[in-house]
Amino acid sequence: MKISIQVTSDSGSHKLSATLADNSSAAAFYELLKKGHVAIKMRDYGNFEKVGPLGTSLPRNDTQITTTAGDIILYQGNQITIYYDTNSWNFTRLGKVDGVTQAELKKILGKGDVTAVFEILK
Repeated sequence: MKISIQVTSDSGSHKLSATLADNSSAAAFYELLKKGHVAIKMRDYGNFEKVGPLGTSLPRNDTQITTTAGDIILYQGNQITIYYDTNSWNFTRLGKVDGVTQAELKKILGKGDVTAVFEILK
């Protein structure tokens, strides 16, 4: 399952693609996106991620993982996170941004708040 993410930040607007994970959380997210795009206002947290409220809850498949740049994570069942660095915690992996380096992702996500628009890749 492929999705696109349009990120608007202080560094401009960038379109990314991502591959969703093979779990019930990612499947539920994909079903949500079938109804239309989902726009999330995201803020920086801890200098390693952007996080924002999904506005609904998805099933959780939390496991102890260490994130890497590009991981798309469901946090507490109702928040979406895009990582640009590492962190270890009990998370549900929703997917992974395709084909960007950590440095590129840091630049795309910028220093301040971002808006990320998720939709099914067409």
